[in-house]
Amino acid sequence: MAVNLQLLPLPQLSGRAFAVWRRNFLVWRKLAIPSLLGNLADPMIYLFGLGYGLGGLLPQVGGVSYIAFLASGTVCASTMNAASFETLYSAFSRMHIQRTWEAIMNAPVTLDDVMTGELLWAAAKATLAGSAILVVITALGFVASPLALWALPVIFITGLAFAALGLIVTALAPSYDFFMYYFTLFITPMVLLCGVFFPPDQLPPLVQAVAAWLPLTHSVALVRPLLFGEIPAGIAGHLAALLAVAVIAFWIALLLIRRRLLK
Repeated sequence: MAVNLQLLPLPQLSGRAFAVWRRNFLVWRKLAIPSLLGNLADPMIYLFGLGYGLGGLLPQVGGVSYIAFLASGTVCASTMNAASFETLYSAFSRMHIQRTWEAIMNAPVTLDDVMTGELLWAAAKATLAGSAILVVITALGFVASPLALWALPVIFITGLAFAALGLIVTALAPSYDFFMYYFTLFITPMVLLCGVFFPPDQLPPLVQAVAAWLPLTHSVALVRPLLFGEIPAGIAGHLAALLAVAVIAFWIALLLIRRRLLK
């Protein structure tokens, strides 16, 4: 029996993925400023609303003001949201509505190249979003050390992890409405449980155990100490967890997309 090589589980990667990345960049560049402002608006509203409003009623959290604590978590949450929106709504539009992926594959570009390009583009766009927040909170005086520069590679890896997870959902989605399940059941609980708004040790032990497995927890655990001038504990473990999510989730997304488009 003949085997369809395109459905084999191992990724077939090449440098052509960067052509897909460049295509998405050139399209985005036309609306770059509104896009960046949009990525800044929501986290800034939370930062100032909760940071100054609720923060004025709270004592220091972890030895810093509440707004500084929240600012460091906002960097990670903004990165997660940017990667998720790009691989859900934008990638789904290119795959299902506009049929852009099919058009690209008329050139000598494989589906694996398209998927890799989408992953890298979403991670790059998420890095821009997280870095923009980092620049703003640095200007506001909420960053205490040049160690914050080491947060940039963590932001990129966080973008990779959530971009890969988003591609899984895109591969399964019949329509845009499907994405609400992902945001309601996965993204929103992570924002609440993974240390963005308050320390995870305030949660019940069972919930803490669950939160420890979530990728946003690892991102916050790395970024927050760096912004406060401290070396994070367990760096290797947190980085390995984020990279494992990125690799495994991308592999699963690739299998699902192959079955959806190449069957």
